[in-house]
Amino acid sequence: MVSLALDEFKGPPKNLANITTPGTKFILLGFTTLDRQSRALTSVFLSSAYAGTLAGNLCIVWAVLRDPRLQRLPMYILLGNFSWLEVCYITTTVPRMLCDLLSPGLPISFHACFVQVYFFISMGAIECLLLAAMAWDRYLAICHPLRYPVLMSLRRCWVLASSCWLTGFLCLITPIVLISRLSFCSPYTLDHIVCDPGPLLAASCTPDPRTEQVCSATSSLLIFTTFLLTLTSYGRILKAVMRLPTWPERRKAFSTCSSHLVVVGLFYGAGAANYVIPAAAASGKAVTLVYVVGTPLLNPLIYSLRNKEMKAALRRILMGEKQGVRL
Repeated sequence: MVSLALDEFKGPPKNLANITTPGTKFILLGFTTLDRQSRALTSVFLSSAYAGTLAGNLCIVWAVLRDPRLQRLPMYILLGNFSWLEVCYITTTVPRMLCDLLSPGLPISFHACFVQVYFFISMGAIECLLLAAMAWDRYLAICHPLRYPVLMSLRRCWVLASSCWLTGFLCLITPIVLISRLSFCSPYTLDHIVCDPGPLLAASCTPDPRTEQVCSATSSLLIFTTFLLTLTSYGRILKAVMRLPTWPERRKAFSTCSSHLVVVGLFYGAGAANYVIPAAAASGKAVTLVYVVGTPLLNPLIYSLRNKEMKAALRRILMGEKQGVRL
């Protein structure tokens, strides 16, 4: 099936410079090397991870929307935004991965591929920004508790969250437009599991160093700036934790911070590997799976569902729904 699909879209030899047309279709090669049994196991894993991610994150969004107590706390407003982002983020990629597992060699149109690229990397950028915003919020709450209501009012919190979404959707438009203007030669195949800047740059038959430099510079600036802000915030939190008088209090705070830092490290590490040098990361399939599937699945457990207030809010909502009482 895969060979037939590849032959169908195999155009003239590459040395004839078959320039990309609006009707061009790409084939993602991510799962074509797997046998039928391996594809079945992978599809079960992805389906389970997708369902778990949706369930966990939508529970958090539901709790924030329905519980008035959470709506008054900036921390949970940011968590609600973050959880909704994870729902959108994983939905951008996993359904297409499942299609490729069920129908290897299924083509994706030029426009659909670039729509996926845009939303995929934009939401990755928004995640970087929201992680930094959440770390900054925790720093203000722990290190400046008396001034926290003023420094992070509800209005400022909503402005901060909105800025993260707007900046993420706008800051990567230029690299995507530059990549879309490149010429791609047949066979139009991408050695990856999603449409991503790295594989697209590698598939171009007219390499453009300027485009690669713009992609690398934009990604590097975003990743390292937000990572530095996140790391600085947690560093100051840990410094404040060291001043706590008892070891049980320190251990509890260390446990929370270390869990958050593990997710931050996984996400930023994989992001840096894929986007700081995008052309060299064209086949980073395993790395991509880490932040496409792994971190969205872990985030509800680490950031929210371990939180006593979040669990209490979910219980209140469920009890209210059962009793027909609107919170």
